[in-house]
Amino acid sequence: MHRCIRTIAAGVAALLLIASGAAADTLRVVTTTTDLKALTEMVGGRLVEVDSLARGTQNPHDLEVRPSLMVKVRRADVLVVNGLDLDNWVEAVAQGANNPRVLRGAAGWIDASRGIPVLDVPTARVDRSMGDVHPLGNPHYTLDPGMAPIATANILDGLARAAPQHRAAFDKNRADFLARLDAAMAQWTKTLEPFRGAKAVTYHADWNYFLTRFGLVQVGAIEDRPGIPPTPGHLTQLIRRMRDDKVKVVIVEPWNDQKLAARVAEEGGARALVLAAGVGALKGADDFLAMVAYNVDTLAQALR
Repeated sequence: MHRCIRTIAAGVAALLLIASGAAADTLRVVTTTTDLKALTEMVGGRLVEVDSLARGTQNPHDLEVRPSLMVKVRRADVLVVNGLDLDNWVEAVAQGANNPRVLRGAAGWIDASRGIPVLDVPTARVDRSMGDVHPLGNPHYTLDPGMAPIATANILDGLARAAPQHRAAFDKNRADFLARLDAAMAQWTKTLEPFRGAKAVTYHADWNYFLTRFGLVQVGAIEDRPGIPPTPGHLTQLIRRMRDDKVKVVIVEPWNDQKLAARVAEEGGARALVLAAGVGALKGADDFLAMVAYNVDTLAQALR
């Protein structure tokens, strides 16, 4: 009996050691957005534990710096940021977390935008009177699935800096994900191919990468200046242009004024579409591939 108990105890102890070793070998990763969380999980697989500072239902521009965010970052081995000033609040979070591993310039700081062919880079001087204009260009590249290979390459390099012994596993995970992405991209391109050249209006300047990827054209935005409520005069001109250009869709994010988007769409002879502006922003957009599929299918249905 005693021998049996000792055997069971030894087995439990061994399992605990294995579990603690596995936990110690798991990278603790924090990302600024749910898009980056989803992409990091694709690369890291079971070797990472990932948390996002922003929720999928939040506008990542406007995240409030809170102590709870600093607590998450304090424990992180790696911090993955969107860059291009989308999440410039993250520097205050990282400083407040007092975690030197993940400060800008440290090995654990990963900027997923490195090498992205950036759209909408301003050619003139930018100031606050112009609204939420990003001096480095449009930061919403994760809505374009064609940018995922670049973003995941940056993520892989950062994870491998933190855990070089797992680079081969990260490489394999990324290759498997990109194979799935390539197959899905072929289907998405086929779905939207009949609508190449179709014109759309957006609420905010989130969608230029996505529309450009699939050959669609943004002809205007409800926001005259990004992040600032539109004037009646701007809306009148926009509606007139929508009618002239036979715009069929107005794309709005879940956190923006959907009633205003619906009114503009109705007066302009179009249909308002709430698309997933991030992973988890809407039901059915719960991972990266599902988010893109939701947006492609919803847009195609409206354009038919």
